[in-house]
Amino acid sequence: MFTTPFLDIPPLGAAAGTVRLPGSKSISNRVLLLAALASGTTTVHDLLDSDDTRVMLDALAALGCTVERAGDILRIEGLGGRLKTPSASLFLGNAGTAMRPLTAALALLGGEFELRGVPRMHERPIGDLVDALTQLGCRVDYLGNPGYPPLQIHPVALDDLQLDGPIRVRGDVSSQFLTALLLALPLAAQRDIVIDVVGELISKPYIEITLNLLARFGITVRREGWQRFTIPAGSQYRSPGDIHVEADASSASYFIALGAIAEGTGIRIEGVGAESIQGDIRFIDAARRMGARVDSGPNWLAISRGAWPLRAIDLDANHIPDAAMTLAVMALYADGPSTLRNIASWRVKETDRIDAMANELRKLGATVEDGPDFIRVHPLPAGSWRPASIKTYDDHRVAMCFSLAAFNPDGVAVRILDPHCVAKTFPDYFETLFSVAHAPEVPVICIDGPTASGKGTLTVEVARRLGYHYLDSGTLYRVTGLAMRRAGLDAEPAHEARIADLARALPLVFNEGKVLLAGEDVSEDLRTEAAGMDASRVSALPAVRAALLALQRSFRRLPGLVADGRDMGTVIFPDAGLKVYLTASAAHRAERRYKQLISKGISTTIDSLRADLEARDLRDSSRSVAPLKPAPDARLLDNSHQTIEQSVVQVLAWWQEVQPFESS
Repeated sequence: MFTTPFLDIPPLGAAAGTVRLPGSKSISNRVLLLAALASGTTTVHDLLDSDDTRVMLDALAALGCTVERAGDILRIEGLGGRLKTPSASLFLGNAGTAMRPLTAALALLGGEFELRGVPRMHERPIGDLVDALTQLGCRVDYLGNPGYPPLQIHPVALDDLQLDGPIRVRGDVSSQFLTALLLALPLAAQRDIVIDVVGELISKPYIEITLNLLARFGITVRREGWQRFTIPAGSQYRSPGDIHVEADASSASYFIALGAIAEGTGIRIEGVGAESIQGDIRFIDAARRMGARVDSGPNWLAISRGAWPLRAIDLDANHIPDAAMTLAVMALYADGPSTLRNIASWRVKETDRIDAMANELRKLGATVEDGPDFIRVHPLPAGSWRPASIKTYDDHRVAMCFSLAAFNPDGVAVRILDPHCVAKTFPDYFETLFSVAHAPEVPVICIDGPTASGKGTLTVEVARRLGYHYLDSGTLYRVTGLAMRRAGLDAEPAHEARIADLARALPLVFNEGKVLLAGEDVSEDLRTEAAGMDASRVSALPAVRAALLALQRSFRRLPGLVADGRDMGTVIFPDAGLKVYLTASAAHRAERRYKQLISKGISTTIDSLRADLEARDLRDSSRSVAPLKPAPDARLLDNSHQTIEQSVVQVLAWWQEVQPFESS
């Protein structure tokens, strides 16, 4: 997952491959609550691991549920409708699928509870649900603005609840209010309980998910159209034993759109099919109307580009409110203006999504019209796209939607601000996108310099700040040197071909800061002075350098690469967007190396280290193969009197100079 302040997505041109999606957020949090309320143990397979499910799991644990995890399997020992913890303060982040159902369930369970969230959650309405609960006699107080979280729930005995008449709840603000009541009211079903929906019920497919899952847990709700729901007397939650969570159909929308937009052989999505119980699977109908080719089977979809440009669409999107956001970006690639109607619920989601989408689409150059419950997006013809820094408003769906703008015809890059917000539902979204996307040119920064100049530390930190991959070519040569020694060879011309063969077949893996050679952690072996000397010697062998050429270039992967080492900017990546040559006096480098070695308990002197570094500099700069020297277009950075942080800031500033984005 990317935790950087921003993520730059270079222009993308094609896409092909297979993706497996995480579990549905809507199904996951419903299943977790139902498993907690039921009697017995429920084993949950393929649960979504995200911010929203984590806050729900934390809340259930605080309420006394026993939760055990074994790999991808979760076992929940249900409460059987009775609290083990009579009071608690629960933090629910920005998870509406946790805040609203838990409010209803806890109001009926008879404890004292405080429910809070992030500031945006305190702006999301809950008053209609609280009004419905107070009709029953539940006691819920607002701790801030009336109608909004945070809330204080007080205990009420079930016998004191007023269940004779229908419970009225508005359906035209959020379907989560009705879902919350449907999930919780079986706790009080000593008689038939009737819920009447006031106004038109929006997002009906999400209610279908709720009813489907309630049936899996033993609750059969009678429905009269979409206006009246009856929970039968005597209803009791019963664990189904095992339950599997479908992949998230809303998340599928981005890859359905990708298959429709991008050139290539198409995208296959595994984990969800056209027969999904999730309403957002009907996104495929809208994608087909716009021209996508969609095939499906049990638990899979296959999408490829059909009509191009895409066909404009005019759609009542009330049935797919989350997935419809993806259509707004697809509209940029259409043959005319597209209109999405009946989407007022967008305004009470993680952010005001109508405003958010309109604002960010305009940054790309699009003409957008919007109103209380609609958005109309005009396409962007070739030559009209602008590079943009996309504000995500801490909304995961905004971030994922706008990644698709990188497939534009003008080769325009897209910057996604705060990309970590996708953790709400799809923590590995960008990694998944990059696994199937192709970029004509992946950005590269090259950093070189003499031994002990700090280029390795600088490279790692710059890569971390940008969310880019990292290549330490010196490590490759050190591993080659280690393999050479273990094979009983030395860096002589007579052994050059055999050493090159070793380099070509290195069973090398980089894993969480460790270097594994044939499964053995050799990280410490590579940090010795002897390993550094061997690396310098084998790097002077032309056959070895040729053997490692393809391996080094394979590190150039989306979203970008920061490469450290000799000839990175001259031979390996001569087209790198930024080349930095790090310099520092031998005296300063010797002092730094001295402090490092002394801290490890290694005895040495500054004078001997300085003499060694000067000798190595002379040898490296005067050799015939890959001599140490800056690339002609490299920027020189003397860090003799700089901290690492100052060097990082300078390199990032230079990188921003060559990027197309205006200050955000």
